Amino acid sequence: MEEPQSPVSRSYIFWLMLASFGASIAMMVPLSYGIAVRITELAPGQEQVLGFITGIAQLVYLIISPIVGIWSDRTRSRFGRRSPFIFLGTAIGLAGLVVMGLAPNLLLVGAGWILGMSGWSISGAAIQNLMADKLPEAQRGRVSALTGLMTQIAPVLGIGVAYAVSSNTLLVFVVPGVIGAILLALFPLIKPEGSSKDVVIDSQVTFRSVVASYGFSVRKYPDFAWNWLGRFVFFMGLYFNTTFGTFFYAQRLGLPVREVAGVVATIGMLGVVAAAAGALLGGFLSDKLRRRRLFVIIAALIFVAGALAEAFAWSLPQLIIGAVLMQTAIAVFATVDQAIIFAILPNRTETARYMAVVAFAQKIPSAVAPLIASVIITIGITGTDKNYTFLYLAGAVLALLGGSVIALKVKSVR
Repeated sequence: MEEPQSPVSRSYIFWLMLASFGASIAMMVPLSYGIAVRITELAPGQEQVLGFITGIAQLVYLIISPIVGIWSDRTRSRFGRRSPFIFLGTAIGLAGLVVMGLAPNLLLVGAGWILGMSGWSISGAAIQNLMADKLPEAQRGRVSALTGLMTQIAPVLGIGVAYAVSSNTLLVFVVPGVIGAILLALFPLIKPEGSSKDVVIDSQVTFRSVVASYGFSVRKYPDFAWNWLGRFVFFMGLYFNTTFGTFFYAQRLGLPVREVAGVVATIGMLGVVAAAAGALLGGFLSDKLRRRRLFVIIAALIFVAGALAEAFAWSLPQLIIGAVLMQTAIAVFATVDQAIIFAILPNRTETARYMAVVAFAQKIPSAVAPLIASVIITIGITGTDKNYTFLYLAGAVLALLGGSVIALKVKSVR
């Protein structure tokens, strides 16, 4: 398949933004708030369990994602290659959230999150694949900015929704999930992908090809490899500093976990403004200047500043400053690095497969970082307070290293 040349319409971008919002609100509200609520209900004081629940779910999706990618690339239907997976992922994701909301023990909460995380990730990956399939180079930065902005806004508004129904645990999970499901389902219905029946399949699926789909040739695709490594290290730092957000705010502000949702929503709303500025500035400016790597290192430096502020914060104003800086950095990095990825994909006939490999650079950290962080927060502690200062400092170092790798080593993108 050739690289796309024709720009997509404004209405297509609008519905793409809404679908991105839907996938994010359904995924991030349970991750950033709902699981913590369930742990507090079922195993008070055992907050380190959060790392194991989220880490195991990420590992499961990590294993199945290349297979789903191959399946998507080879799907031939009148609905296209990606749209069927939006619907499939949404159904699985909703089922997982219901299980989590009703689970009588943490084992079933974990099983529900495996379903939920996998389902919403499948839907989100299908949207990413559509963007890679359809966006020309001239639109990649700005559309990545707009969809990235939606993924930043969605969790904040979703936390507000969850807080409004926080007296009913099931609704904390189901309401954001239903909102996400509706927005995801509307996208392919209103903006059909088109038939994929005439797309030629030029290879056979074998056991060897499936195994090979989990990797790529570093020597043949060095820019893809360096970007993968930099992205991996950056996201390790990011997940160090975001996984325990609910518990972190509860400790630093002396609040019960269930009451933290209001604080998270308030801080998040301020962060959305900064994230909007960061995503739009990074996306539109990188398109205009035709420079991507500069904005990656800028994002890493901003993240370091935010992480330092959070590490030593014991007051709401300083927590706000740190959160705003980190939200800005994440938005800039996600926007610009996504545009870089679209430009350096090794083979466009296997877009979903390679996008799944790219996702490893985020999914592996999201699985491993919480497990490591669960150990880090227990180092050198006295009493019940966890060592979040050390955790945030470690995250800052990793984010700076990751951004530096991309900025210095990816050569084919300016």
